[in-house]
Amino acid sequence: MDLDSQHQESKAWIVKLQPSQIVCLELGATCLYAEVIQIIETRRLCWARPLILAVDSLGTEGFSQSSEHHFERSCHDLRQGSDLLLPAILFRQALDVEAIPLLSSLYKLDTIAHSEPNAIVARRQLNEFVRQICQAHPDIFSDRDGLDRP
Repeated sequence: MDLDSQHQESKAWIVKLQPSQIVCLELGATCLYAEVIQIIETRRLCWARPLILAVDSLGTEGFSQSSEHHFERSCHDLRQGSDLLLPAILFRQALDVEAIPLLSSLYKLDTIAHSEPNAIVARRQLNEFVRQICQAHPDIFSDRDGLDRP
């Protein structure tokens, strides 16, 4: 596929993202849910306001030696943090069935999230997640094809 057709395909996908929409950025067992502020089509970037970082961890049921596992989800409230400007191709539209329960849980996190230690932990988690995204997708962040230039 040549560069022009890749650009057209990417542009069509980016147009699906709209301001105020909830999107998800996934890496492994971690999902960042954010609100789209603006799509910068010429640069193929998404300006997103992080809402919650959900991290799934595999736990075991009690101390039994059975092979039954369950997933525990820890959530970090990121509403007081910085906005992100990342390639739009990294984001997908969040499904209602996944986003609504998480967004509802933000109300439970309100008193916890505004304490300074928890806010620091949430910022560190977000910084680490973004660093991992950059390392996992070096081709998307490279300037080798000139797509990042205006």
